[in-house]
Amino acid sequence: MTRHIESFMKPGADFLGSRYPIICGAMSWVSDAKLVAAMGDAGGFGLLAGANAPPEVFRDEILKTRELTQAPFGVNLITVSPNYASQLDMVCEMDCSTIVFAGSFPKEKEIKRAKESGAKVICFAPTEALAHKLIAMGSDALILEGSEAGGHIGPVALTVLLQQILFRVDTVPIFTAGGIATGEMIAHMFMMGAAGVQLGTRFVMSRECTAHYKFKEEFRKARARDAVATPQFDHRLPVIPVRALKNAGTAEFSKLQLSLMSRLERNEISREDAQYEVEHYWLGALRRAVVDGDVDHGSLMAGQSVGLMDDIKSLKEIIEEFLTDAEATILKLKQRICTP
Repeated sequence: MTRHIESFMKPGADFLGSRYPIICGAMSWVSDAKLVAAMGDAGGFGLLAGANAPPEVFRDEILKTRELTQAPFGVNLITVSPNYASQLDMVCEMDCSTIVFAGSFPKEKEIKRAKESGAKVICFAPTEALAHKLIAMGSDALILEGSEAGGHIGPVALTVLLQQILFRVDTVPIFTAGGIATGEMIAHMFMMGAAGVQLGTRFVMSRECTAHYKFKEEFRKARARDAVATPQFDHRLPVIPVRALKNAGTAEFSKLQLSLMSRLERNEISREDAQYEVEHYWLGALRRAVVDGDVDHGSLMAGQSVGLMDDIKSLKEIIEEFLTDAEATILKLKQRICTP
């Protein structure tokens, strides 16, 4: 019986159209049709990663996901991707039910266009001011992703975002992400008012995830402190920090930033093109690790929650474990509150 936790989950589940408002975040080269479809079949909600895929490739992935499952799923677009505009055109034409804007902040006209296509729009809110701005621009829901998360991250920890936004905003559903890996934490997120949760790192360690076994093995061995954020060397090259397991690829990215700064100073490259080169680097480095198994020079994007897991299970088993542990947590707290 999981009736207590499921009652907390109902608003978020109704919004997403899934049985549980547990979202598998969009991870480039990881969140493919197979993982997203399996997530839906397990009762969760998967996000298909657009990354920088050509629109025709991304279209095929959407069609493949629809062939694999009848469950609802969303698409994730990275606003700083070179293919972003053409991807947005394509997903609006394909009647996608949920569009998530990530990477940076969409323009108001882009949110409007997505909503006019019939999609629900979700945006990431890294600060309180931007949360209110995105709601005013038409976002139907927000994701608060703390800096504990893996991949591209914001500057603020989830515990602070909860106090700044979750406790103060009640006009749209708020989903939380970053450092979440257990049913106990999921229970606390719902009891604090979250409509749902998004996880990424935990779902890499699923049987349905097609990531290279060497990639998963690095996750299994890692500790929380091994997942570090990349630094920004100069404000003239505003790169979004990326959290990943430290390896030779991390050092290579530092060298890339220094090289791009030198080219910027010599006016050999525009700031926009330099930012694109950064994104191109991450996509290529992530592919080398996830697809090819190059865990030395590829990017091992992972959240700090990587230190909380050491086994591989099916998505069904993972979600069932979440529900069981979340229910037990609620009952434990209920007993404490009700005991004189």
